[in-house]
Amino acid sequence: MAIVNAVDATAAVTQPRVEVIPTLTGMGYASISAQPAKSANQRRLMAIRSARLQAMRNLTEQVHGVQIDSQTTIIDAIVQNDSLRASVDGVILGAKTVRINPVGRDTYEVVLELDQALLSNIMRTVRG
Repeated sequence: MAIVNAVDATAAVTQPRVEVIPTLTGMGYASISAQPAKSANQRRLMAIRSARLQAMRNLTEQVHGVQIDSQTTIIDAIVQNDSLRASVDGVILGAKTVRINPVGRDTYEVVLELDQALLSNIMRTVRG
């Protein structure tokens, strides 16, 4: 039994660690009526574009993270002012459009995806 455990321990040390990278999905939504265009078709196209950008932002958050800046002022153990700012910065290349769907009468949903190969390349680039 000790030999089997020693073999297992040696195999665990000598085999390279494989990092599993999942497929990431980003979703975005946009209202058609909120778009500043004159025609209904232009508003629809702008809503799709806006939803796509939101989905890209969601992918960027998952890959690169979110920078949070926060400031809280407390006087006499009472919160007087609490401000929070979040920003996302990064590059996403090769996101695949999975679907573009109308949701209800006034909203579009866009779903994008980064497959494992693209995500692996991005992570290698980020890590140097």
